[in-house]
Parts: sequence; C-alpha cells; structure tokens
Amino acid sequence: MTVLPVRHALVVAVVAVLTAGCGLAAELDREVDPERTGAAATPNPPRTGAPAEARTPRPGEDGPTPSVAATGCPATGVKVSTGAVNAAMGLRAMPVTLTNCTDITRQLNGYPDVRVRDARHEPMDVTVLRGPEPITRLDDPGPHPVTLRPGESARSVFVWRYSTVDPATGRGSGVYVEIAPAAGTERQTVVPEGGLDVGETGLLGTTAWQKVVD
Repeated sequence: MTVLPVRHALVVAVVAVLTAGCGLAAELDREVDPERTGAAATPNPPRTGAPAEARTPRPGEDGPTPSVAATGCPATGVKVSTGAVNAAMGLRAMPVTLTNCTDITRQLNGYPDVRVRDARHEPMDVTVLRGPEPITRLDDPGPHPVTLRPGESARSVFVWRYSTVDPATGRGSGVYVEIAPAAGTERQTVVPEGGLDVGETGLLGTTAWQKVVD
C-alpha cells in the first residue's frame, strides 16, 4: 500500500469542501506550511470518537436518535448529511449538505441551527458561532436568499480546533450533531464519522448556507 505524504493527502481531502469557499484551501495550506517551505506537516493529534457501542442508544434511553433513514425524505422535507472531516495541524473542517427532498421549492437565508451532544446524548458546552472567525479565516457568503428546487442542495462548512478528547471514554467528542436549516425549525440528528473533537468547552464555527452548483 502506498502512503501519500501528509501535505499531498490534505490537498486531496480539501477538494470536497471547495464548493463552500476557496478561502478554506488557502487557510489549510497556511496551517500545514506557514513559512511556505514545502515541508510536510507533523501528524495531527489522534482524533478519537466515542466507543462504537456508545453510538447506539440503549432501549428506553433518553436523548435524540438519528432521525433520517438511509433512504426516503423526513417530515421536515430536507435531508442533512455530513462529509469527511478535513484536518490540518489541529484545524478541522466538515462540509454539511442540506437537500430539498420534497416536490416543492424551499427557501433558506442564513446559518444552520446546531446543537452538539456527547456519546451519552448529553448536550455539550459548545459555543456555535455564526461565521468562521475567530477560529479561522474562511470565505463566508453571509446571510442571503437561497432557493432550493426539488432535489437541489445547499452547503455550510463547520470549522473548529482540535481540543483534548479522552481516548478511553470519548469525553470531549461530539458524537451526535443536531442540525436545522435555521433557528426555530426542527433539527435533524447526524453522526459524523470520527465525531467532532471540540473538547468540553469548544468553539464551532459555521458558514451561511450557500447553494451547491453542479
């Protein structure tokens, strides 16, 4: 098996997020090589999510459960999904896609409404920001009308900095992420692969919804 150099692998990973703003690629590049020396980055801290058994709620357990089946459209009329988490020297970025799965046109304007829960479904003390700063510099379109016809999608990018996660218990890892199109609308629960290693009192930045253009 051929192992790609860290820098090359990072550039490949960032391609999936570029539709949400070209500023992310530049910022991740600065994280890897701030002096532009061309040297490879040092390995990232280990990203440790919750133990596999903690991801499945026990019968009768309180707290949210994933609300969207692999197929079909939920009652909210939109389907939320998350992409791979891209990392560079402790900076994380994850694309979040919202798809209109109804047969009517829907409108968005602004930022997603987000709540993060741990492996036990307890709400975490995470401050969700409207915009990527002060976490990082990243192009943010800001609130603007987004029209989604049936089947069309919009995207936001979530950014955060790595913070300590207990490798044994997963403490500090956001396992369940509840996302709504806007404040006051119903959230949908997703389980990003690897979790959000934001720590116990982390910051989570978001960019405003932007239409995905094929």
